[in-house]
Amino acid sequence: MSTKVKRIFMYTSLGLTTLAFIAAGSAKLVGVEQMHLSFALMGLPAWFGYFIGASELAGAIAIWIKKLSILAASGLLVIMAGAIFFHVVYDSVANAIPAVILCAFLINIIINRVNDINALDSK
Repeated sequence: MSTKVKRIFMYTSLGLTTLAFIAAGSAKLVGVEQMHLSFALMGLPAWFGYFIGASELAGAIAIWIKKLSILAASGLLVIMAGAIFFHVVYDSVANAIPAVILCAFLINIIINRVNDINALDSK
């Protein structure tokens, strides 16, 4: 795959991931009931939904900052692992598909940022 195609896929991953996490994080922070039902169903306290929402918003911004990108994408990956767990155990596997796709985008971001660091180290 050419460098140009890799860059296009990287920035597409960044853009779509940012949009998804800004939407989901904002909905949790403003208290959209549907976004908090999953936490209640798992027996988690109400504040946890707000914490996840704030983390999603912070991660959506931080993935654009090269020095924070790997850490932010890794944190969002953990959140998506939790989302996949929720859907598989409490909902349906089909509803986990968006979280799986976001995981693929996040892994792509991590790999690209690691490759950027390795390229700088080899110079």
